[in-house]
Amino acid sequence: MRVVETGSTNADMLALAASGSVHEGDWLIAERQTAGRGRQGRAWVSPPGNLYASGLVELRAGDPPASTLALIAGLAVVDALGVSGVSLKWPNDVLAGSAKLAGILLERQNDAVVIGVGANLAHLPDLPDRPTMSLAALGVTMSADTAISALVPAFARWLDLWRTAGLPAIRTAWLDRAHPVGTPLAAALPDGTRIEGSFDGLTPDCALQLRLADGTTRVIHAGDVFLI
Repeated sequence: MRVVETGSTNADMLALAASGSVHEGDWLIAERQTAGRGRQGRAWVSPPGNLYASGLVELRAGDPPASTLALIAGLAVVDALGVSGVSLKWPNDVLAGSAKLAGILLERQNDAVVIGVGANLAHLPDLPDRPTMSLAALGVTMSADTAISALVPAFARWLDLWRTAGLPAIRTAWLDRAHPVGTPLAAALPDGTRIEGSFDGLTPDCALQLRLADGTTRVIHAGDVFLI
């Protein structure tokens, strides 16, 4: 499904899922959004030329934790963009160097999970808290049509692996595409505290492991993570 303009593709998909109008495998793409949003309630700047898309997963009995859909969405975005030098940052960012190239927002309603993807194809927003990058600034031209045509089948492949092989296979694939172990990170936690350390991989359930200065390891299940 395609629209020229909407408030938020995620909000639209949640409403469509509640009405039974969409099902797993359906995607909505907008040329621009007027009320796009990212994690932690942030606004997502949405000029025409970038990718704004939301897909739907209908959870089944025995599925891995829904939160880990962010990892397979990241893997699918990397596959769809198909450019060298990109990496994944836990839990939901695709990076070019140290700059954000794409982000992912998961929102759940009962057993429906909407996977929102925003990728900077032609434009890069000016964000106060992190550097950004676009494919165009990297010298790569890609339309939103090309991106979504690659993203939909890539996500379906990773979703199938998530269900059939489980988290061990997803964890291995994600770590292969992540920034290196030892990368300095800061984590802003839900209780308002901030801790710093270095990337030490993922736990078996795909939580973030942060190695602190005293040599201990902190496991992060939720939070906002930044390169430092």
